[in-house]
Amino acid sequence: MALSVMGCSGEGSATKTAAMEGIMEGIFSEDVDRRIGAAKEIRRLTKTSTKHRQQLSGSIEPLVSMLRCGEPEATEAAILALLNLAVKDERNKIKIVDAGALEPLVEFLQSADMALQEYATAALLTLTASSANKPTISAVGAIPILVKILKDGNPQARIDAVRALYNLSTLLENVNTILASQPIPSLVNLLKSCKKSSRSAEYCTALLESLLNFEEARNALTAEEGGVLAVVEVLEEGSPQSKAHALGALLTMCESDRSKYREVILKEGVIPGLLELTVHGSPKAQSKARTLLQLLRNSPYPRPELQADTLENIVCNIVSKIDNDDRAEKAKKMLAEMVQVSMEQSLRHMQQRAIVCTPAELPLANRPSRVPSK
Repeated sequence: MALSVMGCSGEGSATKTAAMEGIMEGIFSEDVDRRIGAAKEIRRLTKTSTKHRQQLSGSIEPLVSMLRCGEPEATEAAILALLNLAVKDERNKIKIVDAGALEPLVEFLQSADMALQEYATAALLTLTASSANKPTISAVGAIPILVKILKDGNPQARIDAVRALYNLSTLLENVNTILASQPIPSLVNLLKSCKKSSRSAEYCTALLESLLNFEEARNALTAEEGGVLAVVEVLEEGSPQSKAHALGALLTMCESDRSKYREVILKEGVIPGLLELTVHGSPKAQSKARTLLQLLRNSPYPRPELQADTLENIVCNIVSKIDNDDRAEKAKKMLAEMVQVSMEQSLRHMQQRAIVCTPAELPLANRPSRVPSK
């Protein structure tokens, strides 16, 4: 039976309808080979097509039943078809869970077959994107297994496990389960081993930022050798999104207990990365970086407003206490650049004020200039 959906004119619509009917007949067939063929075609059609995900949603129950058939080829075909059906389709995500897919998927997460484990992790990741599914996924015991995959899985499975755990961590009641599974050592190991500008680093720091709202996670990170340093390295070398997560993580730590974490953060050379964010970061990142710099200075008492000269004094004070010559030199260079940018911003502000304050009745050529020409 030809299952492909052809894009031809004239009788194209009838051909497509017949092909779709053939796929649905195949997926409900008692013949294993026909079901495998239909599952592979469903996977192909739903890879990029929202329309096909909707049209083929009726295949979810027979695909879930294929997960339990014990035939490796059928299992793999069914997982990958369900994965594509769930992508960007909230209804299908919920239907897959309601059809009973979680139990076999959790079993596959523990499989010695690393490819099968990887596919199951990817499928579960997609299902965790639905808020409605998060309590159910936690209830079937998926979280400790995902943490184990974060430690022992293949590279892709580890990344998908981090992303799935982050999705699950947005539900507060899941956080205790995640922390009880002790994910921090594995998160730090993955963060150390990956390129700091990679998506892997972004997912790791996103999950860390979420977990570090809890003292148990903060204690685990500081107890892990190189844990805080790995976050600082992302602050310096990561993508803009990774830097934002790393900054949020460090700020959360310092705000939770300044006296406990100030020296821990400072000794890992955080200043250059923070200075760069005060110069080149987004407005939100600049604000957070200035707040963290203020928390890292000697005096624990905040000033009402962190002006440029105040920030410079804070940084100079911190830089003077950095033992590492290379990091101190980098911090000084960043400070010089920050001062330059601050001066330029002040000049622009003065120019804007001059324009606003110029008497409207004077001809433009006769208005006195408040700012020297460049």
